[in-house]
This record gives sequence, C-alpha cells and structure tokens, in this order.
Amino acid sequence: MSELKSFPLPDAGEGLTEAEILNWHVAAGDQVEVNQIIVEIETAKAAVELPCPWAGVVAELLAEPGQTVEVGTPILTIDVDPDGSAPPGSQNGTAAGAAGASQAGAAAASAEASGEGGGDGDSGEQVATLVGYGPAKSTGVKRRPRTDTPKGPRGATNGSSASPEAPADGGAATSTTAPTRGESTEPDGTVEYVPLAKPPVRKLAKELGVDLRQVIGHGEGGVITREDVRRAAEPAPTQASQAAPAAQAAPATQQAPAGDAERERRVPIRSVRKATAKAMVSSAFTAPHVTEFLTVDVTPMMELRNRLKNQPAYTGVKLTPLAFAAKAMCLAVKRTPEVNATWDEESEEIVYKDYVHLGVAAATQRGLVVPKVRDADSMTLAELAAALDDLTEAARSGTTSPSDMVNGTITITNVGVFGVDTGTPIINPGESAILAFGAIRDMPWVVDGELVPRKICQLSLSFDHRLVDGQQGSQFLADVGALLSDPAVAMTF
Repeated sequence: MSELKSFPLPDAGEGLTEAEILNWHVAAGDQVEVNQIIVEIETAKAAVELPCPWAGVVAELLAEPGQTVEVGTPILTIDVDPDGSAPPGSQNGTAAGAAGASQAGAAAASAEASGEGGGDGDSGEQVATLVGYGPAKSTGVKRRPRTDTPKGPRGATNGSSASPEAPADGGAATSTTAPTRGESTEPDGTVEYVPLAKPPVRKLAKELGVDLRQVIGHGEGGVITREDVRRAAEPAPTQASQAAPAAQAAPATQQAPAGDAERERRVPIRSVRKATAKAMVSSAFTAPHVTEFLTVDVTPMMELRNRLKNQPAYTGVKLTPLAFAAKAMCLAVKRTPEVNATWDEESEEIVYKDYVHLGVAAATQRGLVVPKVRDADSMTLAELAAALDDLTEAARSGTTSPSDMVNGTITITNVGVFGVDTGTPIINPGESAILAFGAIRDMPWVVDGELVPRKICQLSLSFDHRLVDGQQGSQFLADVGALLSDPAVAMTF
C-alpha cells in the first residue's frame, strides 16, 4: 500500500518565518532520491536549494512558483512506498530527516548525499538518510488502509467497489491515497464528495466566493483548475447580455482614456525587499544617525592601482577602487574601534569586536542585500579584492549562502558605480557605521599652489551617535581619506 509523507517548508536559517517558491526541480510522478534537490526557495536573505529527505515518487506539489509559504507548511507530498512492497513498520528515509529539515533548514539546504544508511525496521535493509540527521527507529505502526469507494466528480461512483489490489471486472487498480482527492467517509457511513483541487486553487475559490463542490474539474483526472474557478465565478448570461451584440452596431470612433488604476502596476512586498524595508525603518528610528562628508584626492591610489595590476600577485585579480576603500576601512578601524562595535540595548553594554566582518551592499534584481567578507582585516589587498568580487557576483546571482548574510560589523556601499558622488546611507542593523564610496571624477584641484586636474572622490560616513562621538567619527573618516590620498600612510598604522 502506498505511504505518503508531507515535506514541510524548513527554516532556511536565522529564524525566518516564510519563503517564496522560486522553481520546482521535480513534478508530480517524478522518482526522487534522498538529498536530491527538489525546489529552490527565496528567503528574505538569499536563494536556497532544498534537498529531499526521502526516496520515492512525488505525489503532488502543494505550492506554486511565486507563492509565499510560511515555515512549517507542507509544500509537497512524496509516496515513499509506491509499489506497496515495504514491510510493515518500515520507514523510507528517516523521520529525523523531515524534522531536521524543518528545524535546521540551512544545513539541509547545503547538504550532499553521505551514502550512509539506517536500520529499516527488522528487514536489515540500509536506506539513505538526509545528510546531517541519523535514522529514526521504526515505530512499527501500520497506516490504516482505506476502504471507502472511489467516486468521481459530483459524487458519481466508478462502478466498482473492489479494492485496488483486486479491481472488479479486470479493471486497472486505482490509487486512493492521493491528497485532497475524491471522497471522505462520514461517521454514519455515507460518502461525501471532496473536490479535487490544489491549495492555490482552493485559495482562489475562497477569494472569489466559489463553492468547489459545484465546480466540474477539467484538469487531468478531474482536478479543478484556476480556469474552472474563474469560469464558475463569472455571472450567468442574461437576456440583456445575450442581446448585447446587436446593440454594438457602431464602434466608437474614439477610445476613452484609461483611468489611473489601469495604468498602475502592483507588486507584492516580499522576500528581500520586505526584509530590507523592515531593517532600514528599524535602524533609522532606533540609532541616532550622524553623517559626515569628505572630499579626497585619490590620484595616488589610482596610480598605485595601475602599478599593482602588473604585479604577478595580482594576475587574474579584479583590483577595483572599492578594494582599496575596503582595505583602508579595515586599517582605520584599528585606531577607532568604536565604529566596529555594537550597542547592546538589552544588556546595556557596548560590544567591541576585534575582527572585521565587512558588509558590502550589493544591488540585485531581488533588492538590496549585504553579504559579509569574514575577517576582512586579516586579508591582503589581493585577497580582499578577490573576496569582494566573489561575494558580489554570488549576491547578484542569488547564490549567497544564508551564513554570509549575517553578523556583520561595519559596511561599505559603493554608490560610485551608479555615477553618484555621495549620499547619507542608513546604518545596517546591529552595526555602528557605514561608509558610502562615491564616484571618482577628473576635477580641478590645487596642488602646491597650482590648479591641476586630479582624480577626486567623495566619502560619507554615517555612524550611531550613541557609541560613536563626533571626534571618533571624524577621525575614522579622516583616516580612510588619508589612506586613499596617500597609500604610504598605511605604514604608520
């Protein structure tokens, strides 16, 4: 007998409550293995691929691409015993795999097949388990067999009361275990028709006020589709509407202008955009922001960049001005540790951090994300440049791991790539400062009393005035500017 298991949407890390279904990698009827990637989801922080905790056949997909689902909600069902050959009490895969996937999320999302098996009841058979979770002992509980008579739409019987194992008149066996399919047995023995429809279709029917029991499904196997629901929601034609074609004798010579609503486009607020908005509002109205500005002659930095690009150590390295600014920040933090600290409201403490997890604001199609370069202060300029390139590329492609999106200590945002000179950036929650790196332009500059063309850049620093005083913020910004205008100053830090 078939045995269905529901796969709930796991928490993909950091206590997230919902995620959006991006793409399914399987369809109903597909054979799947343990740890096979079955779906790609997008959380508020990153796109994540989820593995399957069981082997079997996909029975039904319970969520559609573009749908936002709460953590713990079943998103598909898998028949772990499609041949009905498993011994009583056996488990295909592991119950711990499902529980672990729901609780661990991020670890399950990046798991790969380990090749290890677990005990399968008393049969001694070894089965694959979801990586990171051991096999659960079989409970020895049998699934109660269904005995109700399959029925078609509108309660019509299929003319057979035989069990699937012994169909009447030599007919094909019919599965009676698919979810939301067909019928249910009442306590008094009567059989009530249950409409065949997927959760998104049921939601649409509820919104349109359509009783699915009154709808005939035109999908495969009599499943009710969205089109069936919309068709049922349309008002019945009246005599006046039937006579409408006759009234449309003369077409209008001039079309009336469309209303404002018809020229508007509405997009749901979710995933990255939703999380970003919440974080920015919280930061703006929690931390008292102060922003300072500095205009810097970065000609020496650009000259050094041109020289280093020809060095063997920088072969294949994308050495951008942003890498120099990031390195300057890591050096300047040593003299002003307050800009790399956290204000802990609950414990009433300032947490100073002797490391730099540098956040890099990156614009993506899904919205603004801020992946982190771990221990950026311990990297050489070449290593930091390579790490920045890898991180920004991963962010734009949506492949950043959830662990790279948290626990930053200070952030840099490169507004110069958009041709913008500067701005007043909002501090990332949990941090105390953010530096905006503006566009580098050829501008007139006074050098030794003479006006000459130079490479000029503007910097702006926003900092939390609860733990960073004006003197400390000014010193940090001046140090960054000095390092960019004369890289040799780095030797004095």
